[in-house]
Amino acid sequence: MTVSESTGGIFFFSIKKRKKKDEAVDEEFDGNNLLCRFVLDGFGEKIGESVAIDDDIIIIKAGSKYLGVPLKHVEEEEKTLLVKGLVDQSKAEEMGENWRRKSFDDVDLSKGE
Repeated sequence: MTVSESTGGIFFFSIKKRKKKDEAVDEEFDGNNLLCRFVLDGFGEKIGESVAIDDDIIIIKAGSKYLGVPLKHVEEEEKTLLVKGLVDQSKAEEMGENWRRKSFDDVDLSKGE
């Protein structure tokens, strides 16, 4: 008679998949949770809306422009995102424009296809 037969118990084993170090996911950071949220500056003024994440940069649609802000400068509030610290506006516009060029194919309507 084995131990499991004598106790009449059934044992369930919890098998958790272990991720390799390079595949580890930070449970606190969920990029999708940062999208489609209004983004405010340090004074509580609305900058725009978060539309994408590109590596460690969050892309914010601000009017007709796109801004790129490092995630280390972004803090989650209840329903919004808050940009903390000083952010170089021209650098943010440059990063946003680079993302836009990479992500969107310009349509040339002058060509008759």
